[in-house]
Amino acid sequence: MPSSPPPHKLPPLAAVRVFEAAARHQNFTRAAEELGMTQAAVSYQVRLLEDRVGAALFVRQPRQVVLTPLGQRLAAPVAKALADIGMVFHEVCEQNQMVLTISALQTMAITWLSPRLAQFHAGNPQFAVQVKTSEHLVDFATETVDLALRYGEGSWPGLAADKLFACHYAPLCSPELRESLQLRVPADLLSAPLLSANDPWWKTWFDDVGIADAQLGGRSTMTLQMQAMSIQAALRGHGVAMAIPELFAYDIAAGNLVFAVDHVVRDKWAYWVVYPRERAREPKIRLFRDWALAEASAACMALPVINRGVAAPDR
Repeated sequence: MPSSPPPHKLPPLAAVRVFEAAARHQNFTRAAEELGMTQAAVSYQVRLLEDRVGAALFVRQPRQVVLTPLGQRLAAPVAKALADIGMVFHEVCEQNQMVLTISALQTMAITWLSPRLAQFHAGNPQFAVQVKTSEHLVDFATETVDLALRYGEGSWPGLAADKLFACHYAPLCSPELRESLQLRVPADLLSAPLLSANDPWWKTWFDDVGIADAQLGGRSTMTLQMQAMSIQAALRGHGVAMAIPELFAYDIAAGNLVFAVDHVVRDKWAYWVVYPRERAREPKIRLFRDWALAEASAACMALPVINRGVAAPDR
């Protein structure tokens, strides 16, 4: 099987494209019109190709050009090669537009995104949706990712960032645990079983309600790595979790999860829908972004503790 020629042996592809159009039309003017070039530019590109092969490819006549025997030899395989390239790119582009790849932190993907994806897919069945979890900031230039759901201040060079929702922190538990412990005011939590009591947000929350230097180390029932794990434990009545209510709006709306006491603390960071600026008008990115923003707005409106304005002001 013959090997492909090394790249430096290939002729200029722009000249090859011009040659194919001129050979098909047998007219430089019509080739120029098809390619959006001037006739002089077509003549120049053809001349470059002729210089490369060392022989004429066309016989120039007053009203047309005619392929020489060498030009005839090249015309058919060049036309087929360009058609094959065009077909491959068409298939790749079409397939790429039908696959939507989203990157998110594990907790975000598990608690907020995954339960909602069926709704998005029902309204947009043309897309195959892939979710990748990652603890690092994906590089859109080198990784196959269309959008990312990121937690941060909202400023990433070269990327568009639309705020999905502001983040708050609050103690969450099962309604049964709240009732059994008679949790009513912040001080009641000092004697409650706290999940991951070493989480810095516990101290921030207690400071915010005026209970400074709360001794929390001995109150921890267990230490869990992710909010999603803490909330699973809280749902089963194992303790009170410090978490972002916006991530668990479904469980709160269903009554499976409640605010242990009605006080939340505003985080200076938020969740964002992030994507390359130059891709903002791509249909799949625009559709997912608009859907996610609408979904986040509706979910946050269902959190009355936050909407009553009990949250501390931005810091």
